[in-house]
Amino acid sequence: MKIVVIGGTGLIGSKTVAILLQDGHEVVAASPRNGINSVTGEGLEAALTGAQVVVDLANSPSFEDKAVLAFFETSTRNLLAVEKAVGVKHHVALSIVGIERTPENGYFRAKVAQEKLIQAAGIPYTLVRATQFLEFLGGIADSCTAENVVRLSPGLFQPIAADDVAASVAEVAVAAPRNGIVEIAGPERAPFDELIARYLKAVGDPRQVVRDPDARYFGGIVEEHSLVPLGDARLGHVGLDEWVRRSKAGG
Repeated sequence: MKIVVIGGTGLIGSKTVAILLQDGHEVVAASPRNGINSVTGEGLEAALTGAQVVVDLANSPSFEDKAVLAFFETSTRNLLAVEKAVGVKHHVALSIVGIERTPENGYFRAKVAQEKLIQAAGIPYTLVRATQFLEFLGGIADSCTAENVVRLSPGLFQPIAADDVAASVAEVAVAAPRNGIVEIAGPERAPFDELIARYLKAVGDPRQVVRDPDARYFGGIVEEHSLVPLGDARLGHVGLDEWVRRSKAGG
């Protein structure tokens, strides 16, 4: 099966490509660095011709509200137009758990817009909604730090390892289209502030974590269930402690 992975050289993309190649599929790891650009349209028709599946893992280089919306709308429209023209049978896109529950977050609003375009396109699709990645916990702590204090909501958090995300995306890519949403999350659910405090302690970071119900998450208000699946979700295998151990060991 020919599968084109848009954003195929990124964090999730490179891992997904490796799994699909190992399973014997013909895989195109598409990215601007190899002349395939979903925003400009460069190289799309040649790359997608003959593909049965397109997996969209592209991410915006800017998280500014207008820029991120423009990126996802332009990229998605371009992909869907070419997919229709060349007869792609399954469009898979990676999205985020709870995007409709935090409308103050501009990135989440952009992902909602992306999902709506996919759902309306008429191409069989599956949306894979993931919780936040364990790989980004340090960046989250940095974004919420002032004067060496990390302020975080006690809302529930259920981060997932990139390896588990890629495994789920690869599995969905070779399965029949769901024409719906698959949610994936990490194996551990705990208050946001407690998980980040555990992470910082595990990596030897001395910053203090303070529980603050009013703390924002990239501009969004975090209620108890804003960031976690509300129903059944596929759970990853790698928890925080195991992920930290692997990270310290170099993988």
